[in-house]
Amino acid sequence: MSRPTVIEVNNLHRNFGPVQAVRGLSFQIEQGQVVGFIGANGAGKTTTMRILATLDLASHGSARVCGYDVLEHPSRVRNVLGWMPDSFGAYPNMDVLEYLDFFARAMGLRGPQRRKRVGEAMEFTELIPLSGRPSNRLSKGQTQRLCLARTLLSDPKVLILDEPAAGLDPRARLEFKNLVRILAGQGKTMLISSHILSELAEMCDTMLFVDQGQIVHHGSADSLRFDERALLSVSVRVAGPVEPLLQWAKLQNGLRVREELRQGVIIELEARGEDALRTLLRNLVMDGIQVIEFQREQQRLEEAFIGILRQQGGPRKRPPAAATPLGPPPSAN
Repeated sequence: MSRPTVIEVNNLHRNFGPVQAVRGLSFQIEQGQVVGFIGANGAGKTTTMRILATLDLASHGSARVCGYDVLEHPSRVRNVLGWMPDSFGAYPNMDVLEYLDFFARAMGLRGPQRRKRVGEAMEFTELIPLSGRPSNRLSKGQTQRLCLARTLLSDPKVLILDEPAAGLDPRARLEFKNLVRILAGQGKTMLISSHILSELAEMCDTMLFVDQGQIVHHGSADSLRFDERALLSVSVRVAGPVEPLLQWAKLQNGLRVREELRQGVIIELEARGEDALRTLLRNLVMDGIQVIEFQREQQRLEEAFIGILRQQGGPRKRPPAAATPLGPPPSAN
């Protein structure tokens, strides 16, 4: 049974003079999905997110959040959506509690309800011990948690997070990732942009790649890591010296040593599919190579993204008119 569509973007365009920041973008996100939004700087991610958050206007096309058109009903969209920008202001004369209380008041929260929502947001983001700390005297990780707490004050159904892990140290990234997982468990629908593809893969149900304002791919992380269009790579480790394996590989047609490892190599094959893997392993064993580990290598997501851009050969001439659903991702071809 399909879930209701929460975010719907149809043939979205945004021009800044002669610059086309968004070029016919179309996609759908279902309720409860966590979707990674990926692209290089200038690809159109932030512009698209700002349009969804009612902070910018499209030049053409439409966008809906929870059924509300972002242009016709911006106030209704803001009631169901939480927006976390990649940067935001903090005030030198406000501590953390005062900062969140100020924004809760600005959102129209009053009395016990306001205090309850501020307390819940602070507890969730672990900011209660920092309640008296000046809001502009926090670490990067603490600042990101403050911004997330502000985003959660209205208990939104939809969260749009623009580069939420940018500049965080490893511990802070792990903490933030855990918060995203908890929110996903609560059924929040999330659109998250990031340059850290490996972390997005761990957090997201599916990933949406955009280049020059257009969608170039959508699917799960595994559909990229094991894309059959990519060269097949296998890690082979052996007992004893590696030299016999290297010499054996030089004599084989249709493969090359991509990288030497401790006790082994990574072999890249021209052939595709499971038959190629079985044949390679059988030949290694039959020729006396003492194999102790044989494992297909996952393609790094960064490599997969670059490969997708190369395959595109530049932007498409005609933007898609129909929305691309982001339900069950298509299988790799």
